[in-house]
Amino acid sequence: MHTKHLLHHLILIGLLIFSFMLGAISNQIGILPQIMDVHADNTSLKFDVFMEAWQLIETHFIDRDKIDSDELTYIALKAITDALGDEGHTRFMTPDESQSHKESLQGSFFGIGIYLGLDRKDRPFVINPIEGTPAYRAGIKAGDLFIAVEGEDATAWTVDEIARNVKGPKNTPVEITFLHQYETKPYTVTIIRDKIVIPVVDWTFIPNSDIALIRFVSFSETANDEMKKALTEAQAQGATAIILDIRSNNGGLLSQSIEVASQFIAEGVVLQQADVNNKRNKYSVYPGGIAHDIPLVILVNQFSASAAEILAGAIQDHKRGTIIGETTFGTGTVLTPFTLSDGSQLLLGTSEWLTADGRQIRNKGITPDIIVKLPNYGIFLSPNYVEQLSMDELFQKGDIQLIKAIEFLRDHWGCEGCL
Repeated sequence: MHTKHLLHHLILIGLLIFSFMLGAISNQIGILPQIMDVHADNTSLKFDVFMEAWQLIETHFIDRDKIDSDELTYIALKAITDALGDEGHTRFMTPDESQSHKESLQGSFFGIGIYLGLDRKDRPFVINPIEGTPAYRAGIKAGDLFIAVEGEDATAWTVDEIARNVKGPKNTPVEITFLHQYETKPYTVTIIRDKIVIPVVDWTFIPNSDIALIRFVSFSETANDEMKKALTEAQAQGATAIILDIRSNNGGLLSQSIEVASQFIAEGVVLQQADVNNKRNKYSVYPGGIAHDIPLVILVNQFSASAAEILAGAIQDHKRGTIIGETTFGTGTVLTPFTLSDGSQLLLGTSEWLTADGRQIRNKGITPDIIVKLPNYGIFLSPNYVEQLSMDELFQKGDIQLIKAIEFLRDHWGCEGCL
């Protein structure tokens, strides 16, 4: 299953929503000043026609109690941004949604603990449950489709509608019906909401080896600090090779993607940014990286997006490591936030990002150096799970992308203890 709205920015069901549409990169430039005046006499914008229609609605529509000016204005603005065709990226957010979006990058939420997107048929589905959360404990799987929430059909709901109906106070229940990927019989679970703290980086050693497996789930505000800490610990404990797992990492902050890439790349360009006139700005690595020479494999899949693609593209262009897995989502918009007078926000795709060598990724994705498709029965093996396994047990669990990474390091770098 592919996701249409990866933005991200993956999305967390909860009191706070992780980017609403997955995969778009936040420019992390804060709230911009009004850089453009919109004049009422702009003949290309038929505000007079809009106001004429609005006045007729207010005057003549029979169901007067359904005329909520705020709600209708927000609906109209959402329709305008949707019509621009920058699907899952450029969008309008209400004040509540805007606040949730800002807080989402801080790494804690109230909810059930899943990343959410819409597939290419506009159906809401689970990108990935977060390990250790209520959703994870309830057996929710990546790829699960939403069928119903509290008995109400949810198959055609938007991401916002899912969030509004699933979020709620801590320790309260919510009944959700899902359909596992590749199955025909739905299942229903009651999940107790809780505070969700996202572990941005987690790591362990592959059993009986000196390979560090680092799972990296989001480019939030603490991403680089957590990555540097994991790299420091792993190398201090004897790691001589790294498998960096960014499968289903749906992006986040542009600045964090550059900082994390700089941990692995010694010099040069990380990415290029092209504006509407194709004027390009190049972002170079930052000094002080601590893993410039260690053998590196990066795992990606079709849900790796946005800042994750920046990282994978930079590693690939610099020939710094080997990319294994499936072609990534293909996000390419850099979003600029414009905060409106009532606290609502317009996230506008004002530029496009390219790889270090200038390759376009939007709608194309990063093609791995070694393509390995995870089978229907396959699962991601997290560091917490891997550390409980022997090497033989690991090879029996079906994560053939991870297995391929281990075999690659064994064959090309002679890592200690590999099968």
